[in-house]
Amino acid sequence: MKITKVDVSVTSEPKRHPVRDAIQWLDRDGQVRVQIHTDAGVTGASSTYFGREQSSPMILATLIEQQLTPALIGDDPVLIRGIRAKLRRLTDYQGTAGLSTIGISAIDQALWDLQGKALGVPVWQLLGAQRMTIPTYAMVGWLELDVAGLERVSARAMEQGFRGVKVKVGGGPLSEDLQRVAAVRRVIGDDADLMVDANQAFDYAEALRRGRAYDDLGCRWLEEPLPADDTLGHIRLAEKLDLQIATGENRYGQQAFRDLIAGGGVGVVQPDLRRAGGVTDCHEIGLLAAGFNVSYASHGGGAHIHVLAALPNTIYVESGLLPDNSPITLTDGCYPLPDQPGLSGWND
Repeated sequence: MKITKVDVSVTSEPKRHPVRDAIQWLDRDGQVRVQIHTDAGVTGASSTYFGREQSSPMILATLIEQQLTPALIGDDPVLIRGIRAKLRRLTDYQGTAGLSTIGISAIDQALWDLQGKALGVPVWQLLGAQRMTIPTYAMVGWLELDVAGLERVSARAMEQGFRGVKVKVGGGPLSEDLQRVAAVRRVIGDDADLMVDANQAFDYAEALRRGRAYDDLGCRWLEEPLPADDTLGHIRLAEKLDLQIATGENRYGQQAFRDLIAGGGVGVVQPDLRRAGGVTDCHEIGLLAAGFNVSYASHGGGAHIHVLAALPNTIYVESGLLPDNSPITLTDGCYPLPDQPGLSGWND
């Protein structure tokens, strides 16, 4: 089987319901879709959410279409890691981390989708699944919501069967954070997990101060308390806090996680499927973390559920609320694994 053609398309439109975290509004939905065709008639596809700016998806699509995909033509799509190595060499001069990695991730996901479809099985079977269901929490606590709005969405998450909720923090003073977190705790009860996410908003001193306060409210973890690349800061912070540090969504490739994990700077590693490099790198990061007894929870859901199924240290898949027309219900706070061939996910 050989790759014969790669199609790349984009969409970019305003979000119907913009959301806000501590550092930004997320107000556009940009998507880049990649389709890899073969001489056997099997096609693999991926869809990558990318960019708040209208032009961002087109910039990524141009890199994929003009630089990456010409190197794929004639390759055997089974050789996923070989293709990854080739694309890393190709982009080394310009810097593989960043935009190039997101493009490589889009191709990686399409290749895994192609393998699953060629064999007629979901990708979690190819990776060697350890479980048939994945525990899930709801990321519902965006900062544009007032306290009453937070209470409503948190209650809805509990009604839908989620094991817990995550709340954004760091958009205002600590007193505001504590009011919002306490309100959610009252709604979800003492037994549900409650996570907080600062989106890199703090310096070390403020992260330490607020982390201790969040810990007093019984939070499960503090996510992205510091700038993503501050490995030493994360290690220092983890030494001072009992509250677990969760981070990783803004790191690029497996090597960016090595010193963070080995140094004890993360208690819950959270790669992003796009930035980490796709299914291949996320699976490798998860196994690296498992070797250090570090838990793994995805940033985002969708196709990431296949990786989560295959890791021994999985604790959570991130999700939004289930839509009214959802084809599934949660059982014991867990998503079932998808049964379609390829890389589909329930909450794509």
